[in-house]
Amino acid sequence: MRRFKLAEQVIEETAPDLQVALADAYRKRMRPLCLCKEGGLAMYIAQVGEQYIVKRMPMSGGGHDPVCPSYEPPDELSGLGVLMGSAIQVDPESGMSALKVAFSLTKIGTRAAPGPSTDATDTIAGDAKKLSLRSLLHYLWHQAELTAWTSRWAGKRHWWNIRWHLIEAAGQMMVKGGPLSEMLFVPEPFRAVDKAAIEQRRTAALIPALPPKAGPRRLMILVGEAKEFAPTRSGHRLIVKHLPDFPLLLEEGLYGRLGRRFEAELELWNADEPSHLIAIATFGLTPAGLAFVAQSARSCDFGQRAEQLKNITVYSACEESWRLVRRQI
Repeated sequence: MRRFKLAEQVIEETAPDLQVALADAYRKRMRPLCLCKEGGLAMYIAQVGEQYIVKRMPMSGGGHDPVCPSYEPPDELSGLGVLMGSAIQVDPESGMSALKVAFSLTKIGTRAAPGPSTDATDTIAGDAKKLSLRSLLHYLWHQAELTAWTSRWAGKRHWWNIRWHLIEAAGQMMVKGGPLSEMLFVPEPFRAVDKAAIEQRRTAALIPALPPKAGPRRLMILVGEAKEFAPTRSGHRLIVKHLPDFPLLLEEGLYGRLGRRFEAELELWNADEPSHLIAIATFGLTPAGLAFVAQSARSCDFGQRAEQLKNITVYSACEESWRLVRRQI
């Protein structure tokens, strides 16, 4: 259990008046100290809706006590070790991460972006020089601190909360010279009463993906929960939760490659009703405004039963759902 120091006040993470104290510190721009070590380590306060959360400063995870929830093991002890300094370059002053990716964010003419080969690795350690789409999803999920369970998640691990953390983490990342947050599209929770306003915000967010009059098309990156795959006249469409009226079209060849590469994840998703299938994809818009998938990857998300399955590894540890899993290697 963490303890924080706010000015002269020391307060525990489970204290009933914690939110009041954090709200006051947030307004006064005070930086709390985590007291897991003598002298304390600087943290910062983030506002998520009406809730205030204490988060560790970038690059400070290794400075916390190993029993502290804010502790993060050295990169060389995790899958990040082979990526830091090559695929992931972190500025220690600003905390910004410059990411080198192995997928395209443009589409020329009608030529489809290269699809994943059947023998390509799905893991973050597959290529130490560049991140695949799935590697990016794992890193984004990790940096959003969605891989650890704390008491602040109790009853609050909903999509709107997950979306906020993903977007905040993306704000600390650069891809191909631009902020990842400007290329990333994470659908906001759908509410029928707010349908018109949500559609307007979505239209504004997708402006970068509109096809230009000339030159290559820009692609964006979608992260969302897959709801279903359905056949169309010339391929398939992906329905993402919270995007009921905005299907993403997949060419038949791409759909077949994805089915072969992620066969295990799809089988587990179909077999386990409470599970979630998280999709990450590059996509663009046609002149008619239809969304098409250029390249895609998937990670499954299971509840307690995931730990009993032999051919997957839990990517994160928490008591509720929304845990990424990947194949063992």
